[in-house]
Amino acid sequence: MLSETPAGVYCSAGGFYIDPWLPVEHALITHAHGDHARPGSAAYLCADASVALLRRRFGADALIESLPYGRRITRGAITVSFHPAGHVLGSAQVRLEGPDGVWVLSGDYKRDDDPTCAAFEPVPCDTFITESTFGLPIYRWDPSSAVIADILQWWDSNRDAGKSSVLFCYTIGKAQRLLAELARVTDRPAHAHGMMLPMIEAYREAGVTMLPVRPATEQPRGTSFAGELVLAPLSARGTPWMRRLGNLSDAFASGLMRVRGVRRQRSFDRGFVLSDHADWPALLRTIEETGARRVLATHGHAEPLARFLGEQGLQSGTIRTAWEGEPSGD
Repeated sequence: MLSETPAGVYCSAGGFYIDPWLPVEHALITHAHGDHARPGSAAYLCADASVALLRRRFGADALIESLPYGRRITRGAITVSFHPAGHVLGSAQVRLEGPDGVWVLSGDYKRDDDPTCAAFEPVPCDTFITESTFGLPIYRWDPSSAVIADILQWWDSNRDAGKSSVLFCYTIGKAQRLLAELARVTDRPAHAHGMMLPMIEAYREAGVTMLPVRPATEQPRGTSFAGELVLAPLSARGTPWMRRLGNLSDAFASGLMRVRGVRRQRSFDRGFVLSDHADWPALLRTIEETGARRVLATHGHAEPLARFLGEQGLQSGTIRTAWEGEPSGD
């Protein structure tokens, strides 16, 4: 039903691509991260909650149609529907039903609680195409409440030491999740790099409750950030903008921080293991819950996951995509 092409994953029976990496006529989009949602296509179809984010990425002139989760439409010989993926606001799995049975392409997903987006829903299928960003047994996540408690303690410690707390994170999804999770345990305002503000505002407009945020890029020079929490994209690290933050401690929130070698290589003061992707146990649980007889893994650690599944008696393999997942940042 789905095949690899130079432009991306293509459904010939429906005449559309899913998360294409080149411009096409008809693109179905699983979510708004830049490795899945690329500009230039003639028309886009996504889940309702993703529209506001895609508008900010593609501009007002892009032709974007949307569906509520679960509603089915027909494209050629294929019945299409979107289902919650639990990754970021509006993220969706794509369910395809046609002559080759039911296929589900997961997009990026997680199974952990997240106050900023709809929770993942397992979708029964014959063939499941799963992300495998963290498809190795070493990747196992602690409860997010414990990670948030660590972040708050780090922030408090830096405040006592007269330092600013600079927390690097991804612009769509991770920044908003951090602000929403922290809002459950404190009401202190945070600051954010200007690049993050449009997507934070999009989440607020969608009704997501988060900490108050002040723009760090618009503070008068000489303003002290001592004791403040500042969220910033990885691209800001090492730029002149950092100098205005004064004496600081920096950290990175990512599933990558599970590996000590990565933490040392990145040279952050702290690494907080908070991911918007499924860990190893969640990948296996999800695959089992779909009931799929055939599983194709894509991006990340696709080959190790496919090999493990084959050893468990499933039909398994990999499918090539240009989606990069959490290691690339966004």
